[in-house]
Amino acid sequence: MTLSIRNQLAGTVTAIQPGEVMATVKLRLDGGQDLTAAVTREAAEDLALAPGSPVRALVKSTEVSLATQRVEGLSIRNQLPGAIIGLTAGAAMACVRISVPGGELTAVITQDAAADLGLFVGSDVVALIKATEVSLATA
Repeated sequence: MTLSIRNQLAGTVTAIQPGEVMATVKLRLDGGQDLTAAVTREAAEDLALAPGSPVRALVKSTEVSLATQRVEGLSIRNQLPGAIIGLTAGAAMACVRISVPGGELTAVITQDAAADLGLFVGSDVVALIKATEVSLATA
């Protein structure tokens, strides 16, 4: 299957916390970072997720926010540090390509935000991703 979702990071399930409706799934990405996904309990069961299961974390580019440093006191669970390797600025939006350990992420943010953050190719950033915006796929 071919998907339009650019951000696809390989990893392994390390823990699952099932709830009544949703489950939190903790992953160790191939680059060594930890990532949390919040998926429906039914989806976790349908995918037969268990510790050790190989998965691919999928995140739409529009669901990746950026910061210039790690942010404390924030409910967003996933903060992946990286460096900008590509920056395309349009009239209203900017597409930012980020190298992270084990892969690459793309974030689409407003041009105003990119300018306010002073982003440039080579600058360090932290990609922020809510756990509810991470989808999981198995092979």
